[in-house]
Amino acid sequence: MLDTKLADDIIAAVDAGFTDQVKLTQDLVRYPSLRGQEHTAQDFLYGEMGRRGLTMDRWAIDVEAIKHHPGFSPVAVDYSNAFNVVGTHRPTDAKGKSLILNGHVDVVPLGPLDMWERPPFEPAIEGDWLYGRGAGDMKAGLVANIAALDALKRLGLQPAAPVYVQSVTEEECTGNGALACLLRGYRAEAAIIPEPGGDCLTRANMGVIWFRVHVRGLPVHASVAGSGANAIEASYRLIQALHGLEEEWNARRVDHPHFKDLPHPVNLNIGKIEGGDWASSVPAWCSFDCRISFYPGVAARDAANEIEACIAKAVRNDPFLSNMPPRIEYNGFFAEGYVLSEGTEAERVLAGAHAKSFGAKVEARIAQAYVDGRVFMLYDDCPALVYGPRAENYHGFDERVYLPSVKRVTATIALFIAEWCGVEKA
Repeated sequence: MLDTKLADDIIAAVDAGFTDQVKLTQDLVRYPSLRGQEHTAQDFLYGEMGRRGLTMDRWAIDVEAIKHHPGFSPVAVDYSNAFNVVGTHRPTDAKGKSLILNGHVDVVPLGPLDMWERPPFEPAIEGDWLYGRGAGDMKAGLVANIAALDALKRLGLQPAAPVYVQSVTEEECTGNGALACLLRGYRAEAAIIPEPGGDCLTRANMGVIWFRVHVRGLPVHASVAGSGANAIEASYRLIQALHGLEEEWNARRVDHPHFKDLPHPVNLNIGKIEGGDWASSVPAWCSFDCRISFYPGVAARDAANEIEACIAKAVRNDPFLSNMPPRIEYNGFFAEGYVLSEGTEAERVLAGAHAKSFGAKVEARIAQAYVDGRVFMLYDDCPALVYGPRAENYHGFDERVYLPSVKRVTATIALFIAEWCGVEKA
């Protein structure tokens, strides 16, 4: 257990550096780290961590090096700018337990800009909230990892164990960034990922699959549309069938203790659709992109088999599609869920640190979205503490993060480092 005075000093050091921490977060939000554009934000973080004396590593994800791993998700984009950045702290005399501080720098697309109240990459503070795309998900958390180490250094201290500060890409679409870090050799006895979670610890997390369905039609002139086959309308019939599978999977929640009390844990999202070439031609093609979640303990391949069987059944019962079967393409997440078992030493230390920082007991939550914790939990037997600040509207308009929550979460992380890793003079 941490000395009471040291704990108080660490919390005070976080408070003292919080203005600088918020500025650093704003600087990071200004980088438009959309998919394929993450490299400029990663260059920025490389410089910031390097100036803090960390040993730096930066590399582009190599698909060939990771594609045979069971945690790999398929991709159909260029990875030339998909850089990971890791800063390593090595102690003078290693006495404590090693730690990974992980976060992702990639952000999701913006949608129509005229539906934002303010430009998404011009971070603004209004009251206790910091606005901007990625402010909550999860650049505030990324900076909190760095600021926690800054707070210790402000006291003349540093961790007495190896600490790896990871800024990864592709969390929003494949999870391959965190996987690439693991396969590059970065391992530790615990990991903290400050994803936005309302100051709660994630107890269980769903798996996620992305897939695209390609449908072909029979084009004819619109004046005789009934003699052709409309690929867009055929896609709607397949979407309805997939929603039937979604409901079937939701009914299975009774077999999964962490999810049985949720009204709708499994969600199918039709995230993108495109098709046709001409308003006066029956469309010859349509493609639609889907995201669906599934329960921990279910293999991704087994979930995919059910998706394929669902579409095959719908095709058999469709007069046109039975003669022109659609094609399924897996183009992103092929990632399984996990459960963080209760009673780990890492969770005990986090609970104590949270209690000191917030003055309250840490609560657990069930996550229905993907997080990179699965890489550590499923493939390295490393307890992943997904624990982050309160945020709103992430993946939507006017994304924002609650700054008092960010400060207290940062203090929790700093306290965790001090107890888990131990401290020595910097």
